[in-house]
Order: sequence, then structure tokens, then C-alpha cells
Amino acid sequence: MIYQGNAIEVVRGDDDIATLTFDLKDESVNKLSSAVVTELDEAVKALQGETGLAGLLLTSAKEAFIVGADITEFQAMFGKGGDFLESMLMRVHGIFNAIEDLPFPTVTAINGLALGGGCEVLLTTDFRVMSESAQIGLPETKLGILPGWGGCVRLPRLIGADNAIEWIAGGTQNRADAALKMGAVDAVVPAEQLEAAARDILARAIAGELDYRARRAEKQQPLKLGPIEQMMAFETAKGYVAGKAGPHYPAPVEAIKVIQKGAGEERGRAQAIEAKAFAKLAMTDVAFNLVGLFMNDQVVKKKGSRYEKAARPVKQAAVLGAGIMGGGIAYQSASKGTPILMKDIKDDAIELGLKEARKLFAKQVERGKLSTEKMAQRLSNIRPTLSYGDFGHVDLVVEAVVENPKVKEAVLTEVEAEVGEQTILASNTSTISIDRLAANLKRPENFCGMHFFNPVHRMPLVEVIRGEKTSDAAVAATVAYARAMGKTPIVVNDCPGFLVNRVLFPYFGGFSLLMGQGADFARVDKVMEKFGWPMGPAYLLDVVGMDTAVHAGEVMAKGFPERMGSLGGEGQSSAIQLMYENDRLGQKNAKGFYAYEEDRKGKPKKVRDEAAIELVKGVVKESREFSDDDIIARMMVPLCLEAVRCLEDNIVGSPAEADMALIYGIGFPPFRGGALRYIDAMGVEAFVALADELAGELGALYAPTDKLREMAAAGERFYDTQVQAPDQA
Repeated sequence: MIYQGNAIEVVRGDDDIATLTFDLKDESVNKLSSAVVTELDEAVKALQGETGLAGLLLTSAKEAFIVGADITEFQAMFGKGGDFLESMLMRVHGIFNAIEDLPFPTVTAINGLALGGGCEVLLTTDFRVMSESAQIGLPETKLGILPGWGGCVRLPRLIGADNAIEWIAGGTQNRADAALKMGAVDAVVPAEQLEAAARDILARAIAGELDYRARRAEKQQPLKLGPIEQMMAFETAKGYVAGKAGPHYPAPVEAIKVIQKGAGEERGRAQAIEAKAFAKLAMTDVAFNLVGLFMNDQVVKKKGSRYEKAARPVKQAAVLGAGIMGGGIAYQSASKGTPILMKDIKDDAIELGLKEARKLFAKQVERGKLSTEKMAQRLSNIRPTLSYGDFGHVDLVVEAVVENPKVKEAVLTEVEAEVGEQTILASNTSTISIDRLAANLKRPENFCGMHFFNPVHRMPLVEVIRGEKTSDAAVAATVAYARAMGKTPIVVNDCPGFLVNRVLFPYFGGFSLLMGQGADFARVDKVMEKFGWPMGPAYLLDVVGMDTAVHAGEVMAKGFPERMGSLGGEGQSSAIQLMYENDRLGQKNAKGFYAYEEDRKGKPKKVRDEAAIELVKGVVKESREFSDDDIIARMMVPLCLEAVRCLEDNIVGSPAEADMALIYGIGFPPFRGGALRYIDAMGVEAFVALADELAGELGALYAPTDKLREMAAAGERFYDTQVQAPDQA
């Protein structure tokens, strides 16, 4: 034994080859926390002190190799400032360089995921062998930072600048075949042959057959690119990546600049450039929020995992209603391996559902994600039916009929009589109370909401809605099924609009008030898109559909009359209502706030429509000029306040779940971290003052809650007060 720690063990074999094994005790995966990095330093020093060693093999005893750095340490670390970060990074560079400089050949056996810092570890060795199922990558730009432990230095020298830019700026996870093709690894073998193949490469290097010193020198010298080649590689990439990443995500372009600046330098100088750029990015609120997002995602996943462990498995599902939504649900279930019955009362509806599923599978084949054989196999997981014949064997039924309480109640009562006593019934409703729908059921404990977002195959969120009588078993099974479908389920309690729509409609309310005071909807869209939303409110309403928005607005107005009374109901005059009354439903009939034409790919493209502009003038009560900041405040304050109320009313269990639901469900700008983190960034006291100022003129929709006022007075925040965003600290 050369070294024994809590996460790392180094053993010397009879052949004088040392094996360094990563195996973090009491954890399911290996990650590089500061404690593990300290152990790695000690292990490398122990290796340096050994005499007569012939080679080193890096391995993992876990399913994954190393999933990356310990992200739970990031925010506290970032809060210590740029100088601290730079010196920490240079210390790690020293440890990694010591591995690279060992006086004998080194090889890594990559048995599973090797991401971020885990990928940077394996780049230090002379050779790499990869299991067929393993994946490697540097996803740091997705966290608003860049690879800081040598990834921007070693990877371009190993696979070329173009390829490295693609991997680093895209933050991709790369399969073994792609890694071999690029030259990132030297061999790909079945898992059972991994160690033997790694030892074979090591033996050949020790025998002088493979020149490990030449390999090493290549990683430590300047990139072999002439000035013209450099300009072509980097300037073109910067323009393309900037266009793709957008102005709110600086990390991908910054990573290209680091590779470019370090291209003409030797290892040490290039690493110093990388460390400085990492520290600069880590101090931004974007990095702080994206890291916070990752942490929130972990909270949601852990909760989902706990439910899953307690759940009876869903081996056979069914969907009632075979339209586009039903077809999307059937596709998602079938594509992830859960067989599903798709029932409707009409043949043409069944055909529509099957057509939707076939279209989505065909797209997978076009993109090379599926073979035609696999497509046929997965399509066979969908069984269309006009009767309840096989429903006795179904574990969970998703009701996805029209959003009408009477129709849903009738269908749910009917299907309950046809299924087993333990079968879970779930309604895909976006607004109708789960308690109301459960009223006529004999087994309300087996019933809950399962709200999918449109389009089903793209939107990651599923709201699982717990009614008053819903059992833990029903919630657990529905969460497990959503996860099996590749979705992110968030459990919420029943109320009008549940979580996401309840929070979204005050945002539309803010939009209606702006319209009434003469704001230009196209300008409001531009301002909110610049703020970071994927589409502005008018465009979003066109996509949602004005009929859907009016119906949901009426539900909200009835549920929360004091502050949302103006969102719907008879006699209400708003731009949304006006569009609906004039049969301008949005994309579904090619006219709403905008008109829609088909682009070259057959997708709807919005164009300015004078008729809509004239129509909106009918709701203008006064004409006023608004600054961009005014528009942002009037749109964001009611949305954020409703998220606060949902937390206070126990509709959602935690700030993390509330923020993730808004990001996954309605495209809240991820770099802003979510509605509650947005309030934290502004400061609760400043947010309350802004809301009060607006409420004085605009009413209850903008009024802060008493508890929020108490938080402001006490200097409290929604997230840990010890860890503040660098620019807010």
C-alpha cells in the first residue's frame, strides 16, 4: 500500500505498476471535493517518493469514473473572491501537473461518466482507455464558468482547437466512439476488458513501443497552429458560439478566448490564463445563479428519487384521449419503455394520436437517434383501442380529454369502474381543481393530477398535484412514472392553476395593465425577450392560444378574485379578451397579436399585423410612455409575488422546487435563477419597496404579503444567507 485515504487508495503491484483507485466512501459517486483534491495531492506526493515504479494506472471503483468537482462547494468558494479562486486553481494545476510529470508512463481506465474535473484528471495521463458505455465531457460552461483545472489547455492540444471548442463551448457529454474518433482516448473496449486493455497499453509504453514522452510533450507545448489557422479557428467560432449562446451566457465565448490566448503559450502560462478567466466568470451573478440552479435541480431529483423508491412500479400505462396531447403522452411513455394503451371513442382521434407519435419517432430516426427497427419496436409499445377491454391490467391511467370539468368527471368515473382497485388515475389538467374532479370517485385516494406541458416531448416539467384525499402511494407512483418518462416531476398541492399557471397568470395580468395604459405589445415583447424570456408575453399568449388563456384567466379570477379578478369573467375588457372575441386565437388559427406565416421548414413565423395593432387600441384607457425598467418591473413583480404566495400557502414545498418549476415549465430565464432567487438578487427589502410603489397605483396584484414584509424587515432571504451572489455580497 502506497497511500490510503477516504477517497483514494494507491497500491503497488508485483509488476511495479501502481494503481490509484478513486472510491469515495459513503457516496454513490466519485466527486472532487476540496478534501478529495487534498488527498490526491498526498497520493501524488507518495507516488513521487516511491522508487522503482514502472507505471501508473488510474481507475474508479464506482459505476462512474468521476462525475466532476463537488458543486455544493462552489457558491461558498466563489464568495471568497477572485484572488482566492486563482490561487486555489493554481494549486490544483500543480497537483495535476505533478501527475503529468511522473517519471513513468500513466494511463486512465475510464469505466463510466468522467465529467468536468473528472475529465480534467484523465487528461493529465499519457494514455486513456474507455469502456464502450462511458462518456466524457467538460460541461462547465453550462454552469456559467469554464474548465479551470487544465481542460482549456490540455484538450485543444490533444484533439485540436476546433474539436475542443465544440466540446467545451457546447458543454457536451461525448460517447466513447466520438471520443476515439477525435483522439481524446486511445482505445474503446467492452467494460470487462477495460483494465486488461489499460495494462496492455502501459506495458507497451514501458517496453518503449509507445512513446509516452512525445505524447506528454505535445500537451505541454504551444498549439501547432499558424496565425492564419488560429484566426480562422477562433474568430469564426467566437461569432458562431456568441450567436448560439446569446448575450446572457458569456462563458462559452470566454472559453474560446482562453483557448486562443493560451494557444501560443507553454503549459504553465496557459494555465495561468485559464485560472484568471475562471475566477472572473465565477464572480458573476450568472455563474452564481446557474450553480444555484444545478443545486436546485439536485433537490428536485432527490425528492423524486425518494418518491420513486416508495412507489409500486408502473409496468403498463394508459392514456384517455388520443389527440395531439394524448399522442404526445403515448409517444413519451413508449419511447422510454413503458407500454401504453391509447383509448378514445373515435377512430379519427386514435389516428390523430398515432400520427403524432409516428411523427415524433420519425424525427428521431431522421436525426440518427433511432434506427427504423427500434422505431417499429417502440411504436409497438402503443396499443390503440376504442374499448376498456384491457384496462383491468393497467397500473396508471392518464386522463387527457378536453379541459372541461363535466367531461373529465364523466370520463374519470367511467374509467374507475373498469380498472383494478390499486390502479392510479391521474388527470392531465392545467387548471381544474383535483378535489373537484375527485368528488364523484369511489377511490379518491388513488387519484391525483399529472399536468404535462405542451409540447409533451420537449417540456421537461410534470406537475404532480396532490388533492386533499390523494394518498402518498398515488403520488409516489405518479412521480415514478413521470421519471420513467424522462420528465422532472414536482409535487404541488391543489389550488386554482396549481403552481405554474397560478404564477404565470399574474404576469399576463401585468401585461394587460400595460396594454390598458397604452404600451406597445411588440415593444413589451422585445424588452422581456432582452430580459431573458424565450418569448415575450404577447407572443407567448399566441402560442398558448387565446381561448386557453381566457379559460384559465376565468379560473384564476374566480379562485383569487381580490387580485386576479381582472384576469377573466364577463364584462372584463383586456387585450387578451378582445383578441378572443375577435377570433384571433394565436398560432392555432394564424392570427393573434401577430399574424403567422409558414417558414421554409413549415413552422409558424410571426409577422406584424396592423389589424391586431388597431384592435388593441380598443382597450387603451390612457397613453403613457414606459421605460424598459418600468416594463420589466410591471411584468416581473406580480409573477414573483405569486411565487412567494405559493410558497407561503404550501402549494410548493421549497424555494428550489418553485424556481425549478418556473424554469422548466414556462422558460423563466435560467441565468436569473428563478423568481425567488431574482427577489434575493434584488434584495427582499428593495423588492418590497418596488412592489409597494406599484401597488399604490395598480392595486392588489402588486401588493407584498405580510410575511414578505417581515422577511424584508429582518433582512432575510429565500436562499442561504451565508452564500451571497458575488455582486450582491
